[in-house]
Amino acid sequence: MSRSLKKGPYIESKLLNKIYLLNKKNKKEVIKTWSRSSTIIPNMVGHTIALHNGKQHFPIFISDQMVGHKLGEFVPTRTFRSHVKSDRKTRK
Repeated sequence: MSRSLKKGPYIESKLLNKIYLLNKKNKKEVIKTWSRSSTIIPNMVGHTIALHNGKQHFPIFISDQMVGHKLGEFVPTRTFRSHVKSDRKTRK
């Protein structure tokens, strides 16, 4: 189920304040955040946000095509390592 339109999109307040301050100063700095569930809004376009994936921060440049999506969609949390080909246990 999606979020109510009456409430508006969810954005962490700390992240929103940092973006408003950078927009006011016309600066472009990398913003570190752990908020993967925040929605990308038009005020974020042009900023670089370093998003935590559980191990490290990955920088993401926000473009206009990302508006409306969640921040967590653009950073994978799991790394797939290929299946072991020399596994003898599965062949028995």
